[in-house]
Amino acid sequence: MTGQRTQIGVDVGGTFTDVALLVDGRLTTAKVPTTADQSRGVIEGIEKACEDAGVEPAAIESFGHAMTVSVNAILERDGARMALVTTAGFRDVLEIGRQDRPSLYDLEAEKPAPLVPRRRRFEIDERSTVEGLEREVRPDDVHEIAEEIAAAEIDSVAVSLLHAYATPENERTVATLLRKALDVPVSTSSEVLAEFREYERTATTTVDAYVTPAIDGYVGRLVDRAAEAGIPAPQIMQSNGGIADAETVREHAVTTVLSGPAAGVIGAADVAGDDGLVTFDMGGTSSDVSLVRDGSPARTTDAEIDGLPIRTPMVDVNTVGAGGGSIAWVDAGGALRVGPRSAGAEPGPVCYGRGGTEPTVTDANVVLGYIGPETALGGELTLDVDAARDALADLADDADLDGPLDAARGVYRVANATMTRAIRAVTVERGLDPRGFGLVAFGGAGPMHAAALASALGMERVIAPKPAGVLSAYGLLAADESHDAVRTVRVALADADQERIDSVYEELVETVLADVSEPDRAEIDRAADCRYVGQSFELTVPVEEFEPEAVANRFHADHESAYGYTLEEAVEVVNLRVTARVDRPSPEVGHAAEGDPRIGKRGAHFPDVGAREAAVYARNRLAAGESIDGPAVLEQPEATTVVPPEWRGRIGDDGTLVMEVAE
Repeated sequence: MTGQRTQIGVDVGGTFTDVALLVDGRLTTAKVPTTADQSRGVIEGIEKACEDAGVEPAAIESFGHAMTVSVNAILERDGARMALVTTAGFRDVLEIGRQDRPSLYDLEAEKPAPLVPRRRRFEIDERSTVEGLEREVRPDDVHEIAEEIAAAEIDSVAVSLLHAYATPENERTVATLLRKALDVPVSTSSEVLAEFREYERTATTTVDAYVTPAIDGYVGRLVDRAAEAGIPAPQIMQSNGGIADAETVREHAVTTVLSGPAAGVIGAADVAGDDGLVTFDMGGTSSDVSLVRDGSPARTTDAEIDGLPIRTPMVDVNTVGAGGGSIAWVDAGGALRVGPRSAGAEPGPVCYGRGGTEPTVTDANVVLGYIGPETALGGELTLDVDAARDALADLADDADLDGPLDAARGVYRVANATMTRAIRAVTVERGLDPRGFGLVAFGGAGPMHAAALASALGMERVIAPKPAGVLSAYGLLAADESHDAVRTVRVALADADQERIDSVYEELVETVLADVSEPDRAEIDRAADCRYVGQSFELTVPVEEFEPEAVANRFHADHESAYGYTLEEAVEVVNLRVTARVDRPSPEVGHAAEGDPRIGKRGAHFPDVGAREAAVYARNRLAAGESIDGPAVLEQPEATTVVPPEWRGRIGDDGTLVMEVAE
């Protein structure tokens, strides 16, 4: 094997913490419950995987980590108590936002409350324009604001001044003085997002300040715990699908909001290696869907999480609240619903026997026979099938259904419908035919539902990687190091000053290389956000050499590919982007199957065909080249795969299972 001989990846989810340990091509996986202090569960998972593999934690040479600290702080609204400093007259930018509405005809629709209330937003008299500095900040004004912030017992501060993306001098002065006066982190928009659009820039900077204390504290604790165990400091997965060292992430906390989902997409792209894939990650709390085209994950700079715009580069993931732990319930109209509320790790689904009382998708899968009574989830957790059946019986009474089996079928169908809509959102709604894609299924529950989703969408191929249950952790072993920087220029291509463009690119290259661990190995990618004059959105096009005609031609081609037409209008370049990437070798994983894979048979219920007797296999004992006819259930410690009737699976050389509709 090339590269590191002993590597480990750890992904923290809402219910479980997943571990993938690679030692000389031999992959060992582990799954442990997520702990309140996630860093404790991470070390416990590492120790468990190392014990199973027969190696000491101190032998680990590379430690990749993905987490949910940032996104949890946003979703649960328990981030920092923060303040915002902005230009006089722009105090309410966060509440004014944009004129677009998520529910156009809903007169009672409410926007999410800003992360920082109005009483903790402070105005300062200054003025910058895109041409330069008009009115400098007065230090006395900053000191007065610092005193008010100190009295308000603030955990962090965001500074977003008008046009600071083009003229950052005043913003830098404010930040410098606040950092001297206050012992709290200060996030500035010129460092977080040097782009125009006041609302999005201010909102993204606010998110950075909101999650920075949580990220700083968590990563700091994890670094200390790792050092105590003799493990290298973690390299953290960012939303853009690249890893960065711990200190860089602590300084750029907003880059971690989609850390876990991004790792899963990277792992899927590495294992499946296909030009057209839909990735489907079904975990304990939610399901994440994304695309891989031309071997690369789809990325975006225009994302929204819980109503908050975040314009940092990230893997383009569509998330829905349907996971194994999603709770089934009956609404006021008597309709059966699933999620978004989840039973989480504690108490978890009813079948876990940890005090849960509300039925979940996992409980439905137990009653349907996909998960057997003897199955040990995570290799340790045994199931209480009777408790799951009783909980679904209660749900059946509430929904006026015919017993627990009928309720289980209903929960399964409703959850699948939610996940099908998520796949349609990244394919059909973007002009793509899902039938031309393979579906890569992972997460603890993904391979259990994948074939049913594929059938509903007309997709004929499902790929379940060998480490399906911990693929996000595995993706950390495959991720490259990556850093991004952006700057707004806003100029018509025909009027672009080559010297200015080159100068901005040079500054951006210096910015990203400052964060790279090995600058001599870094590959630099340049890009430009372009649009037709008069448009309100941009497309990012790669730039090898900034030659206006070549950039315009590439933009025309990409615009036609994305939207089906081109215009005769002039092209404007809005932002320049630079990415520094340090490639890491892909993991080389062997597959050695030993022992009889046949475990037995059990009854399973398939919504479209009814009860069938399904063969049950130990998936890790299935040899390369072996075929499995449905109906069948393939069990492994971290995930269960269901091969429905009329489907057939085949094991690849690396242990990957490819399922196709039987002819």
